[in-house]
Amino acid sequence: MLMLLTLLNIVLPVFAIAALGFGFARQQSHVAHMSFINHANVMVFCPALVFSALLNNPVDLTRGWPLVTAGVLIYIVPGILLALVRNPGMSRQAFVVTGMFRNVGNIGIPLMMLAYGKDQLGDIVLLFVITNLLQFSLGLFVLSSGSSRWEWLRNPNVWAAVLGLLLSSQRDRIPEFVLTTVDLVGQIAIPLMLFGLGVRLAQDHLENVKQALRINVMYLLAGVLTLVPILWLLPLSQDWTRLIILSAMLPPAVLNYLLCELYDVEPRAVAGVVLMGNVMSLAVIPLVVWVTLTWF
Repeated sequence: MLMLLTLLNIVLPVFAIAALGFGFARQQSHVAHMSFINHANVMVFCPALVFSALLNNPVDLTRGWPLVTAGVLIYIVPGILLALVRNPGMSRQAFVVTGMFRNVGNIGIPLMMLAYGKDQLGDIVLLFVITNLLQFSLGLFVLSSGSSRWEWLRNPNVWAAVLGLLLSSQRDRIPEFVLTTVDLVGQIAIPLMLFGLGVRLAQDHLENVKQALRINVMYLLAGVLTLVPILWLLPLSQDWTRLIILSAMLPPAVLNYLLCELYDVEPRAVAGVVLMGNVMSLAVIPLVVWVTLTWF
């Protein structure tokens, strides 16, 4: 019961902000255009969030190679498995990317800390860093394939991540007003992308519930199939094993919708899949946490 209440405290604000965007958009007499706002979020606010997170949580990517390896494989392997699915019901690019990248940020980090202890923060942040690096490199590479395979290199999120890693050891030398400004700008990103998700759903509605449910079940299955060889082959500690299992079973990241909107890769379908995945997490995540604490 305590874990369910904890999960509700984490997940319900996600739905509340999306519902705010949904209600606001439905009350307008004209169609709400979020294209400029979403573009600004990807190009300005998200890079600030990535840079600030890396700067405030210095990470040594060479530390704990089993965790780093597992953290990469839980995104790469599901992508390969999902790419083999025939007729996924939506664009293959959107289907694969949305299934690869999970909501490690605004759901995963607080949930892992509450479930497994604040002493795991360093390892949790490491997984968050890996997610961001892969989503803004490999993820953009896949989504931009229709235009230019190297367009992702022009995305400021990639360079924000690189800069954050390079400057994390020099944080004390950066003026405080710069750190505060970047932190404030980055705090806009997640609420704004949730609000935009609600606006998108208000315009298009979640029409194919069965398809969204089926796709999320395939995502979870891909996560389970990925975990089997990772847990068998890599020398993961008990704490690392729990973090990896939960990371692989989190719902799709809201950022997937925002990036698909930016690259015009079926954002309508992705919005429905993301929302359905977060609804399903209310049942899936407590079960996963219970399994990790009981059996691992």
